[in-house]
Amino acid sequence: MPPEELADFVAHLGHRGFVGANVTIPHKERVLELAEPDARARAVGAANTLWYERGVLRATNTDVEGFIGNLDAAAPGWDRTDEALVLGSGGSARAVVFGLLERGIGRVHVINRTAARAQALADEFGSRVVPEGWDRVGALLPGAGLFVNTTSLGMHGQPPLELDVDLLPPQAVVADIVYVPLQTQLLGAARARGLRTADGLGMLLHQAVRGFELWFGRRPQVTPELRALVEADLTKA
Repeated sequence: MPPEELADFVAHLGHRGFVGANVTIPHKERVLELAEPDARARAVGAANTLWYERGVLRATNTDVEGFIGNLDAAAPGWDRTDEALVLGSGGSARAVVFGLLERGIGRVHVINRTAARAQALADEFGSRVVPEGWDRVGALLPGAGLFVNTTSLGMHGQPPLELDVDLLPPQAVVADIVYVPLQTQLLGAARARGLRTADGLGMLLHQAVRGFELWFGRRPQVTPELRALVEADLTKA
């Protein structure tokens, strides 16, 4: 959806018959102005889920639990590292950084081509977040136990993310929030190297658990069978 159409769409969400919605790139920060954010969304500075509560359109962030839940399922023990690299500084990056800090990761390097964006995120989240330029990636990879791509690089129709995964330590985990395609060039290179990975579909499913509960009053489970169904559907698209 074009950014200029977002406000009107959200304002008439209920009239269109929707009980809520998921919000994706690039609208996760802007949507905070269009609904009443809960404490979680305000703390993260971005929202990905809208729902109605007693007639009021509310906004929350389930990307945090989606990202962390996916890592826990795909790469148990991932949080033994004390250093992570996050590429990007948009709404998804905010949720990822928030979740990593909440989980106790000691230092999170935020890499962005626009220095001011990375600096703003670091200023907001505190001294454990370090803003970095793209030119620093090569020097930072050898010490990173976790690398996360939160940008659209590697998504279908977008340029691939060019990253030398050979610079990562052998115990590192590589995560990508992109889920179309399911295996991005980044994840393919990491798996070929023998590194553990977490893909974007896993995060999509885990973040949807809380959203589904808010919309329909029932909390589903992420199972291999559910993943297989969604994966088959994505493959057809």
